[in-house]
Formats: sequence, structure tokens, C-alpha cells
Amino acid sequence: MQVPPNCDLTLGMVCEDKSEPGRTRWRMRADERFTNPAGVLQGGFIAAFCDSAMGAATVTWARGRKVRSANVEMKVSFLAPVRPGSDLWCTAEVVAGGSRAAFVEARVTDGQRLVATASSTYLLAARPDPDPASAD
Repeated sequence: MQVPPNCDLTLGMVCEDKSEPGRTRWRMRADERFTNPAGVLQGGFIAAFCDSAMGAATVTWARGRKVRSANVEMKVSFLAPVRPGSDLWCTAEVVAGGSRAAFVEARVTDGQRLVATASSTYLLAARPDPDPASAD
């Protein structure tokens, strides 16, 4: 498993803090390559930003278990346009969950205003340790 994944690298996402279980804080610059015809960041990139932050929050929340985390549904509310060159921060937090599912919320700001919120359900599954025999 590659960490960080290529999707995060492509979008310039950086995890700044994952020290508190179930909570992560990420940063991303709104790249001009990802703007829509109106000249603002296309919403799908903000959704991807939220998904990465929330997915990482579920993995840190798993209390030492090695898990795979899969997003099964997500709702995003876009509250303000994001201009290219803006720095964005996303804070994601697990609000409830159990052994198989976690419910997560995220908030995206540009440092001055709230630009998006998201909520999602993630399914958790045990991640097996890699087989040392297959590493040859």
C-alpha cells in the first residue's frame, strides 16, 4: 500500500496532523489546473480533499487495529467559491462508530471562511499483514 497515494500527491494534499486518534488536519493549494469554466475550484476536487481527510481519520481512529477504510456514501455542501492559489485546510473527525463502520465529518476553510462541509460513512475491514514469503 502506497502512502500517500498518488491521488493525494496529484492534488497536492498534505496531512499536517494526525496525532489525535480519529482526527486529521490536511492542507491543499487550489491549483489553477483544477478550476471549472467559471474560474473557481471544481467541487469534485474539494470532495476528494474531504474524502482523503475523512478516510485517514477513520484509520487513526481504529485504535491500533490495521484496517482498510472504504467510503460508502458522502454528502458535500459547497458554501463559498474557492479561487485558484487559495490555501485550503480540511479538518476531519470521526463522530461515531463501531467495529465495522465509522461516521465522519469534515470542514474545509480557506483560513478566513468556511468553504465546504462533508459527512460520510466508512466501512472498516481488517487489513491483513503482508505475507513475508510473497516479498521475494
